[in-house]
Amino acid sequence: MRTFLLVPLLAALAACADTGSTEPAAPAPEADPIDAIMADYDGNVPGAAVLVLRDGEPVVRRGYGLADVENGIPVTAQSNFRLASISKAFTAATVLLLAEDGLLAVEDPVRKWLPSLPEVADGITIHHLLSHTSGLIDYEDVMPEGLDRQVRDADVLTILEGQDRLYFEPGTEYRYSNSAYALLTLIAEAATGERYADVLRARIFEPLGMDNSVAFEDGISTVANRAYGHSLVDGAWERTDQSPTSAVLGDGGIYSSLDDMARWDAALYDNRLLSDDTRALAFGNQTQVDVDEDNVDAYGYGWRLDGGRLWHSGETMGFRNVIIRDPEHRTTVLVLTNRNHPRPYPLARRILDEISR
Repeated sequence: MRTFLLVPLLAALAACADTGSTEPAAPAPEADPIDAIMADYDGNVPGAAVLVLRDGEPVVRRGYGLADVENGIPVTAQSNFRLASISKAFTAATVLLLAEDGLLAVEDPVRKWLPSLPEVADGITIHHLLSHTSGLIDYEDVMPEGLDRQVRDADVLTILEGQDRLYFEPGTEYRYSNSAYALLTLIAEAATGERYADVLRARIFEPLGMDNSVAFEDGISTVANRAYGHSLVDGAWERTDQSPTSAVLGDGGIYSSLDDMARWDAALYDNRLLSDDTRALAFGNQTQVDVDEDNVDAYGYGWRLDGGRLWHSGETMGFRNVIIRDPEHRTTVLVLTNRNHPRPYPLARRILDEISR
């Protein structure tokens, strides 16, 4: 990961040898605290990419370990990781941009856009989808047996068309919902008449210069500098990059890198992408009910709220990621990993505490 400056060290050793100095050796430099926190990710193992931004500038921008274990390719700031549920912030932003354009409204009934949903969904609005208060059934729990291909966003709608029940009345409870964010991509497509991946690229990636980020569709798009997911199996790391649900875009299908995510983070401080009022919606308490998750006071639109901080995790087969934003202190910590464990949230909190000293 690190590039060590060997020339000054060798010169110093040579000087000591020439003079026969018996002065006590200088104490060894202290280990870098961020490197110490991330030590388990360094070496010939599935790795991690770590970014710390303060006032828009990277104070830490490092890769550890390997993006591709099979081919020995190291993690860099340009390695593209599957963001998993960190993708939800992009899905929410896309929908909010369309609301700014007047193409839809967060108060719209979902069945206005997706009329094939059963009548039990009559009370669900786009707001409920964005805030995980819809009560929709989790599609992962009712997927049909014997699928011979990956599920896509449109398949989620098909699955939910056969569900004549909800977990609760919309707006009365909070339950994290991948189903909701898959439907949001279909609403964006219905409102624009375009494919979601194209809308996302045109409205977010291209304006922000996130040139290597992509909502990945096998056979349609490619992932440059791709990091591949891995899992520890019987003591050895194996590539486990795709699951039956990995092709669903709205709940977790975006690939991105440290450098592109730095551009995304910068855009969340001003109106270059979203207006002040829209950002206030995204970052505000949109649940208004108890949220039974650790380190979560409420959910906004695509973001978990914890005191004054905004954060989101992303967990899928072979990847574990987290972003923590502290807008008051204009500080962000992003940790992307291409392995199935551990959860990086505690590591990110340690990094945030370390740089806040």
